[in-house]
Amino acid sequence: MKFEITIFQDEDGVFIAECPSIPGCVSQGKTRPEAEQNIKEAIKDCLEVRAERGMPLTVTTSRVEVCV
Repeated sequence: MKFEITIFQDEDGVFIAECPSIPGCVSQGKTRPEAEQNIKEAIKDCLEVRAERGMPLTVTTSRVEVCV
């Protein structure tokens, strides 16, 4: 399965990775590659827990345009 992820660096220099289509699925790493590897593991764990609890595996995400 393929998932969209976001990665950003916080004010402490830690890379935060999130999977928007799985609520609460967040991880981090000292480097961007480490954060990417960690979010892959977190996605697997989140999917497993959601399946065990009978929850939908993912939620629908969409893009909106905001004029600034």
